[in-house]
Amino acid sequence: MATSRAILSVRAFSSSAAAKQLVKTPIQVFGLEGRYASALYSAASKEKKLEVVEKELVGLKNQMKADARLQEFIKDPSMKRLVKKDILTKIAGVLKLSNLSTNLLTLLAENGRLKNLDTVISTFKNLMAAHRGEVVCEVTTAKTLDEATKKELESALKGFLKSNQTLLLTTKVNPELLGGMIVSIGDKYVDMSIASKVKKMTEVISAAV
Repeated sequence: MATSRAILSVRAFSSSAAAKQLVKTPIQVFGLEGRYASALYSAASKEKKLEVVEKELVGLKNQMKADARLQEFIKDPSMKRLVKKDILTKIAGVLKLSNLSTNLLTLLAENGRLKNLDTVISTFKNLMAAHRGEVVCEVTTAKTLDEATKKELESALKGFLKSNQTLLLTTKVNPELLGGMIVSIGDKYVDMSIASKVKKMTEVISAAV
């Protein structure tokens, strides 16, 4: 639909009148990917297709993971934008995507931003999680957490949530942290890793020399 396309146009963000038309997102998201995801959230919310679009984008992301040729095509910077747009329109038709998801793909193609597609989808998923009262939390540690520690951490993190919110906890391992952890919860980020502390100490010592 033409109205959905107008709402999704990132260029419209420069207009205060256009900004007033946007449905407020449940959490703040930032950067270029945040603007695309917010515009899509607003358009899908107005058409009552939030869950439809989320399902389509998750499916598309899985399709990209399974199909190396599709992934290569989307990330290929050498192809002309309009050619890529036309091909994506046909792909969207084959996948039976809604007009909203199709418009997102074609706008990213037109603006040469398809390389950001994966992050846009992840950002939209975060918006949808917040819409459902889910708080996405990612904890990165130097070693795999045992079940007892994980449950203790999960219990502590739930203490920061509101009564109507649900915690979605995922854990990652990065040996380069040396120890401690990095916690990303909602739109908050806390680096409590030993590697971070060592870096700060090194910077202080270097500045004093």
